[in-house]
Amino acid sequence: MYFGLSEDQIMLQDSVRRFLETRSELEHVRVYAEGDDALAGQLHAGLMDLGVPLILIPEAQGGLGMGVLEAALIQEMLGRFVTPSAFTPAYGMAVAGLNVGANSDQRNVWLGRIAGGDVVMGVGVTEAVGAREGAGLTLSANGVSGAVSGRASFVIGAETATHFLLVAGDTLVIVDRGADGVVETALTTIDKTRKTIMLDLENVACDTLDGAAQLAVETMVNVGRVLLAADSFGAAEMMLEKAVGYAKDREQFNRPIASFQAVKHMCADMAARLEPCRSLLWYAAYAQDNVPEEGPLMSCMAKSHISEVGKFVARTSTEVHGGMGFTDLMGLHYWFKRIGFNRQLLGGPEKTRHDAAVLQGFTK
Repeated sequence: MYFGLSEDQIMLQDSVRRFLETRSELEHVRVYAEGDDALAGQLHAGLMDLGVPLILIPEAQGGLGMGVLEAALIQEMLGRFVTPSAFTPAYGMAVAGLNVGANSDQRNVWLGRIAGGDVVMGVGVTEAVGAREGAGLTLSANGVSGAVSGRASFVIGAETATHFLLVAGDTLVIVDRGADGVVETALTTIDKTRKTIMLDLENVACDTLDGAAQLAVETMVNVGRVLLAADSFGAAEMMLEKAVGYAKDREQFNRPIASFQAVKHMCADMAARLEPCRSLLWYAAYAQDNVPEEGPLMSCMAKSHISEVGKFVARTSTEVHGGMGFTDLMGLHYWFKRIGFNRQLLGGPEKTRHDAAVLQGFTK
């Protein structure tokens, strides 16, 4: 039996790689990080042309009807080039949540609009992963149908979002970004390649999804964790390649530092720890669609393990670069901080390992 990617999957990933090699270069990322938001819109338009946002949308709603594995292959490339993109929340988590948490009419409307490019979803489900003091949304208690109030403390995918998919108690709701009563507060994080906001809502009109909300939230978190693991894997792989390339070029004592045994060991350790993550990631993504009984556990394992390996690779790659690794000239900090931010999103390694233990009945 062959365990690997199909020709179509390889072609899909290569097409995204070729696009990002020229559209998401380090200089472009620097400009975006300094406050020029134009790049996110340009990249979004280019990815739309490639059909990337359609990956998880069923064919009945105008999508490609592919799976989480294909989405993970795309996200890996986005992480590799530290691309300012909201693919994980907008076209991974939101689409997965709508597929489960909306009725057929709502799926046709919202997934159809996403496929057509009219709607881009930001996502706020962190309250379902770890509650924050003073945060949480509730449907209005005054009897007003379809109105939501409260605070969503950590909303991801704000780069190009037109709407937000949010958790309100035991319900999922969709809010128009431009609706009356929506107040946004930009949050400062270590990762300058993606935007995160806090939302304060007061009797904001919303579309309440009429489906299995709890299952939808769990699905969104599982898919999100896999895609964040894919992003970290792609970023770590690029940091490894940069370390090896630098070691071959940098000379001390009239020879490349790659010839020094200590540097060889550092690069070998990174490769040895990172390469097994590829099969873990592929299976975790595959399981979401094809082995659903293992999907939640594998998403926890992939997220926790790749977060730890990514942290090791990010630190070691910086050390291989020596003092240059800390300068903006090399730009390593964009990959370093992206891996660090991914590590905490939707639960850090400690949280995801605990969730894995609960799923296996080892603890409560």
